[in-house]
Amino acid sequence: MAKALHSTNVVNTLIRVAEDCPARSGEAPQPRGGQPTVATLQYAMLASAPYKYTSDDVVFATSAVGRSLDAKATKQERSLAREAFFSKGQACMRASPLGKRFGWGVHADAKGRIAIYAVDSKRYQALAADPEIAQTRAMRSKRG
Repeated sequence: MAKALHSTNVVNTLIRVAEDCPARSGEAPQPRGGQPTVATLQYAMLASAPYKYTSDDVVFATSAVGRSLDAKATKQERSLAREAFFSKGQACMRASPLGKRFGWGVHADAKGRIAIYAVDSKRYQALAADPEIAQTRAMRSKRG
């Protein structure tokens, strides 16, 4: 019997920036100590290819498991690693530092593919005002 997989994908949804997000505009995350962070990896994937990837694609590719697979990994090895990764629940894009710290909203289209928009952009404001799009917030950084 196959294990149930836990998806982070959503459709037709805007993940708005967290209420306690310090950024008032979209900021490009910077590497820390010369090393890429989850935020820099997610930003690079989504800024360069809007609506190409699903949330699952981004979460897996930027996880420690996804990053440990090198370019020589076969399609089957990647598939097995991804299946094992999603056999347990994973944090979704609501927990991404893009929405918590850097001022980026995440929009999922009708097919579940995602793109990011700066909180101060006209497109973000239009999505946030659209009654046809489900609205949720990125997780707060602090309790309260």
